[in-house]
Amino acid sequence: MTTPGPRWLNEEEQRTWRAYMASTQLVSDALDRQLQRDAAMPHAYYTLLVWLSETPGRSMRMTDLAERSKITRSRLSHAISRLEQSGWVRREHCPSDRRGQLAVLTDKGFSALEAAAPGHAEQVRTAIFDRLTPEQVTQLGEICRIITQGLQPESGGPADLPWLR
Repeated sequence: MTTPGPRWLNEEEQRTWRAYMASTQLVSDALDRQLQRDAAMPHAYYTLLVWLSETPGRSMRMTDLAERSKITRSRLSHAISRLEQSGWVRREHCPSDRRGQLAVLTDKGFSALEAAAPGHAEQVRTAIFDRLTPEQVTQLGEICRIITQGLQPESGGPADLPWLR
């Protein structure tokens, strides 16, 4: 019995892969630079503030926040420490789990998020949506959801996801 060889990308797949990598890196850089310049926060911290702002009580278990943000627990812990230093987030003990912690968005953090949101939305629109037709926006959303779903453990994806580390 022979072992199958590598499943190399064909020319179109290679072009698509490289275009995907270039676009995601450039969009990520543009968003990060805009937020650093205008709001003195990296994009990763902005995203954490958004997730917290959208939850009841503006609080979330740290493990759930790591999963939603698609980052490791250690990276989240570091980010939350930095956000605590700014007075934008505080940690609280989780009443339903003595070992768990909650990240809570403070009023100061919510104000920082409100101030940063218009510039961030404009940068997202400029970097992505102004360049696409409505049909392409729909397709991009569908493609991203399919990729994300396929990487979840319940769909046969890897069990070693960032928030599990």
